[in-house]
Amino acid sequence: MKIPVRVYYQDTDAGGVVFHAQYLAFMERARTELLNDAGVDIARFAERHGLLFLVHELSVRYHQPGRLNEMLSVSAEVVKLGRASLVFRQRVERGRQLLVEADVTLALVDRDRMKPARIPEELGTALGAVHKQGLK
Repeated sequence: MKIPVRVYYQDTDAGGVVFHAQYLAFMERARTELLNDAGVDIARFAERHGLLFLVHELSVRYHQPGRLNEMLSVSAEVVKLGRASLVFRQRVERGRQLLVEADVTLALVDRDRMKPARIPEELGTALGAVHKQGLK
């Protein structure tokens, strides 16, 4: 899954370079779109199951800066499905040039107890299909 993202003034520092944490917001958008494409509406899912997706771990490498008004593409793919977590591999690119790459681990937690929770079958099935497509 790839989405286009234009770099706006609000995304940059005083020098017109994308602020490092803003890439994480771009990646969040791509993960949400991947889930939407898999038929998972995060708000409805949370309401129906009482579960939340929380970022548990991030590993980010910055290679090149993005700049004001550039068009970037941000990708997300599921690379691992665990019992209560999933790992996304994500990239931010300008054309064919890699700017940022990250592995993002999301934990599924019970909304009330804030404790890890098993991935429901419907989510596992939806993400399993996306995961298999990404491996082809």
